[in-house]
Amino acid sequence: MVVRVATVAFDGIEARPVDVQVHIANGTVMFTIVGLADKAVGESRERVRAALIASGLALPAKRITVNLAPADLPKEGSHYDLPIALGVMAAIGAIPPDALANMTVVGELALDGTITSVAGVLPAAVAANARGHGLICPRACGPEAAWASRDLDVLAPLSLIQLANHFKGTQVLSRPEPAIRPAARGLPDLRDVKGQESAKRALEIAAAGGHNLLMNGPPGAGKSMLAARLPSILPPLDPRELLEVSMIHSVAGLLADGQLSDRRPFRAPHHSASMPALVGGGIHAKPGEISLAHNGVLFLDELPEFATPVLDSLRQPLETGEVAISRANNRVTYPARFQLIAAMNPCRCGHALDPAQICRRQPVERCIAQYTSRLSGPLLDRIDMHIDVPAVTAADLILPAPAEGSAEVAARVVAARRLQSERYEALGLPAATSNAAAPAAAIEQAVALDASATAFIRNASETMRLTARGFHRVLKLARTLADLEDSSSVRRAHLAEALSYRKTPERATTPA
Repeated sequence: MVVRVATVAFDGIEARPVDVQVHIANGTVMFTIVGLADKAVGESRERVRAALIASGLALPAKRITVNLAPADLPKEGSHYDLPIALGVMAAIGAIPPDALANMTVVGELALDGTITSVAGVLPAAVAANARGHGLICPRACGPEAAWASRDLDVLAPLSLIQLANHFKGTQVLSRPEPAIRPAARGLPDLRDVKGQESAKRALEIAAAGGHNLLMNGPPGAGKSMLAARLPSILPPLDPRELLEVSMIHSVAGLLADGQLSDRRPFRAPHHSASMPALVGGGIHAKPGEISLAHNGVLFLDELPEFATPVLDSLRQPLETGEVAISRANNRVTYPARFQLIAAMNPCRCGHALDPAQICRRQPVERCIAQYTSRLSGPLLDRIDMHIDVPAVTAADLILPAPAEGSAEVAARVVAARRLQSERYEALGLPAATSNAAAPAAAIEQAVALDASATAFIRNASETMRLTARGFHRVLKLARTLADLEDSSSVRRAHLAEALSYRKTPERATTPA
């Protein structure tokens, strides 16, 4: 007789069904796992054997064959331990044969029979619910699985013995409750930043519309300080965004204790990060920093210090909102709609544009050109806002703290984002929750310029030689400026301010 247990294999954040088939027959004593399994799955033989012995069971002296179907789908990870063990237990009569009907199983086994946490439980729970199955998972992952659906039957045992007792009716496992990560306290506040009023204004605009921002200034001007305070003014994730972010973090194994949070991700990788670390990849094609920053912020400090190929790999995800990782036998697509916030010095020594300092690498123009040449034009064209952050003087630092902090700015940002969500929902674009994420056709309809504003943007575009992408990004930025003022129309003043941010570190041209 063949015992079948349902489990999943992960393809990006999608959980594809896998059928674990266990067959025990007379013959040479061996334990074989087939079905394109990787080393972690192959090693489950010893974990299953030890866990069953620790639970008071012993493998029969027979030929045990485990097939993971479909056989041409790669199987990776340790979450196959529990379905294999339960299949063997059902085959030898240790649990009722029908106990695993309509249940999807994931979990790793320790040698003492306890069930340890695994990555990807939330996508597995969503897939199980779609198939009309319940889910058996580790106790530590139960709160995570409970988020998939209120009607999903979730069993989260601590050990094999506990699960076997539940099936026999001697012990009842209660359904775990969804867990929320406590709200972060003591987030860095904009009230800590003295001076830099224009930079704080730019940060508010970027947060309100989800726009990419590049800050250029000397060391110690407060660029990193400003970026660290961006999470305090961003709106919380809506339910759809929360599910997307949580599924990515679940696959990456970053959901601590199965707790979900509505706080937008803020990822700040070091400039030594490799391309697989940033965009995703590796042996198992795991999500990279840009996917972990989905619906949140990717902060790249010391932007020119990143390797040029690594930075250029961001160009496609910035446009499409997703990244495709291709390998010889696999292709995985992860969501990657992130807000890029970057900071850089004007040159290697950092003082090329500071009149109070002397650039050590003369002439200044060559020093700037050599340093900024690491940033490609196509990448800079995808950044909506370029601002200069001047050095802070002692006169600014001795001033009292500003009256307005993150709470006041966040209120305006939330109001502007609400307008944008309602606008694009009415246009049949529920996925576009910000102006930056709206397609070009939708933004042209949302802006609706009058004759004067149309003539102004036409002349400015010709003077500044804007690309088609740059033109539409100016319109998106102008729409955000209007939303911050709760204005239904985009006026010439909004366009003028949006155009003032449309510059590069090498060129600071404004329309006549």
